[in-house]
Amino acid sequence: MKLIPIPAFDDNYIWMLHDGRRALVVDPGDADPVLAALQQGGLTLEAILVTHHHGDHTGGVDILRQRTGAQVFGPERERMPEPLQRLRDGAVIQPLGLRFEVLLVPGHTAGHIAYVGQIPQEDPVLFCGDTLFSAGCGRLFEGTPAQMLDSLTRLAALPDATRVCCAHEYTLSSLRFARTVEPDNTALQAYQARAQAQRQKHLPTLPSSIGLEKAVNPFLRTHLPGVAHAVQQMAPSAHDPVSVFAALRTWKDQF
Repeated sequence: MKLIPIPAFDDNYIWMLHDGRRALVVDPGDADPVLAALQQGGLTLEAILVTHHHGDHTGGVDILRQRTGAQVFGPERERMPEPLQRLRDGAVIQPLGLRFEVLLVPGHTAGHIAYVGQIPQEDPVLFCGDTLFSAGCGRLFEGTPAQMLDSLTRLAALPDATRVCCAHEYTLSSLRFARTVEPDNTALQAYQARAQAQRQKHLPTLPSSIGLEKAVNPFLRTHLPGVAHAVQQMAPSAHDPVSVFAALRTWKDQF
């Protein structure tokens, strides 16, 4: 299976997974780069997976469905381009004959979902939309800090080797903030150097991995004393896990 990030707009990635003949895509906000990739690879689009309702993730769904006949999957409780198969937490789908489990991960939006795919003889793959970014997480547009913390904790419990396919190339900006929170984190320092080298070559920094994110992502590390202490310098009343996370997210919003 080939895993490809297709650039779209200024910083989106539309993820494509294909076996040389059949393909699926995730969060196609724009149909044109997907159609170009299908034509270039001689691929047939069989499935479209959508994580949440924002237009930069759904804008190309109707055209792709009409052009290819691909089946569309999306969250149970969000406004979606119809028709599609709506998915609840724990659902299992099998596009391309692969097993994907659906995880409800509210926070960025109220009904955001993620897909965890099991690929024979390869590491698992996580399509997490705008819930988890490399060294960061999504803004809380519709959910609460408690919901987002729970969602990220759920993702962090996946196997360390799980490939993390975020929907935006936010890595360098997220790393600048993460270094402010944990300036002495050597894993962060090394990752920032690697990510900068990738972007200087105009290459994606993604996919990341769950193991790497647990080492560098402050939003997955709020339970650690060093991160909590850094947050408390900005928000002295933040002591429990949810208030520390909420203060960290507010700090990032203002960074």
